[in-house]
Amino acid sequence: MYMETTIRLNTEVKNQLDKLKIHTRESYNEVLRRLIEECKNVGVDSESLTETIEILSNPETLMEIAEALNEFESGKSISWEKIKKENLLNV
Repeated sequence: MYMETTIRLNTEVKNQLDKLKIHTRESYNEVLRRLIEECKNVGVDSESLTETIEILSNPETLMEIAEALNEFESGKSISWEKIKKENLLNV
């Protein structure tokens, strides 16, 4: 049984879904169903999957993650050791 609905995806998520298609005519419903089944097979719980979907559907969060990754890759990160020392953490 199918229910027709519309969901908003940012361009990057749609492009990633396109890359996951087995063939060009595979529907997004089939791609998502396959991903959900694969997650079940590797032991991903529904709470983790729900959180991941929420993150992937939030463009602002994705932009923040991308910015953080760019900063890290360009060497603009602070080591955990330095954070512990500056904040007098005994962790």
